[in-house]
Amino acid sequence: MTLHIYGDSRSGNCLKVKWTAEKLGMPYDWTEVDILQGTTRQGDFLRLNPAGQVPTAVLDDGRVLAQSNAIILHLADGSNLIPKDAYDRAKMFEWLFWEQYSHEPYIAVARFHRLLLGKGPDEVEARIMQRGEAALERLELQLQATPFLVKDALTLADVALVAYTRVADEGGFDLGNYPAIQAWVARVEAALRIAD
Repeated sequence: MTLHIYGDSRSGNCLKVKWTAEKLGMPYDWTEVDILQGTTRQGDFLRLNPAGQVPTAVLDDGRVLAQSNAIILHLADGSNLIPKDAYDRAKMFEWLFWEQYSHEPYIAVARFHRLLLGKGPDEVEARIMQRGEAALERLELQLQATPFLVKDALTLADVALVAYTRVADEGGFDLGNYPAIQAWVARVEAALRIAD
């Protein structure tokens, strides 16, 4: 049995699972799931993942795992995408937790409203945009000091955070204001061999 990923290709959370598998050379099957069609809220999918969310991974032994960061942590266990040093590993976790609480709810949500729901700039809640800018400012500050989020090596923190940051412009954020982020996105895309 091969790793099977259920995901929506428009979702950064889904893509980071795909990119991690590819970086690690893991074969996988991909099932495209259109979240806007409500597929994840129907019987067959809910039996697989009662939370009704993508990404969902069926591991090669048949067990099911959900939540993007949990999946990538499982896939990358023992690889160089997870630092060996305890402090560096904790810093990676710090960024992963921050991504889901202080970055994704603003950068990804603004993009969802603008790109997928077709809302205009004035229709996106101002607080979302303000907190998205604050998240980008935090990233910029770190990336002015280090080439990757945890010192000088690619980790899962970079994989997780590049997913929505690289397309932040689709949510109305101007990455031209963040040169260190732009350089980092290019480094991470090259390391992951991401092509548009």
